[in-house]
Amino acid sequence: MSEKDKEILEETVNNGTENENVQENAEQETVELTAEEKLQKELNEANEKIVTLEDKFLRQVAEFDNYRKRTIKEKAELIKNGGEKVIESILPVLDDFERALTNLAKDENAAEVMTGVELIYNKFTGILKQNGLQKIDTEGAEFNTDFHEAIALVPTPDASLKGKVLDCVQAGYTLNDKVIRHAKVAVGE
Repeated sequence: MSEKDKEILEETVNNGTENENVQENAEQETVELTAEEKLQKELNEANEKIVTLEDKFLRQVAEFDNYRKRTIKEKAELIKNGGEKVIESILPVLDDFERALTNLAKDENAAEVMTGVELIYNKFTGILKQNGLQKIDTEGAEFNTDFHEAIALVPTPDASLKGKVLDCVQAGYTLNDKVIRHAKVAVGE
């Protein structure tokens, strides 16, 4: 081996030893810093997780509260209008009662029968009113598509009768302020 080779070998060994010493010192410093950084990183992650879980919890509580309010409202609505189908199916019977009363009023010999039918009719309508059924008022009222269904337009000589209900063909009803049958009416034009 030449002298030059020996010098290079010594230099390489010296550099390698110095590099190893520098690396060891750096590793020791990073190990100490890394432990602190690691703890800080874990703390930050834990804080983020807490914020996320807290947000999720608050959303769940709000969602459950909305669900509870909605079900209470739906339950109250069911109780209030639970008999709607039954009352709707009874309306034709109520119409028949009214027609019977109208026809009995024309017959002079049926005064006693008329009294009995009126008593039954009054009792029947009283029970329906107690359950929230109301007849839609049509006499002289302005035509309103929320409550009335126009089945005929009748020409009127008086301009003040335009857009007003002139005749009611079939009575309309509301159940607890909800229209269950629109009144069929003739409207002035």
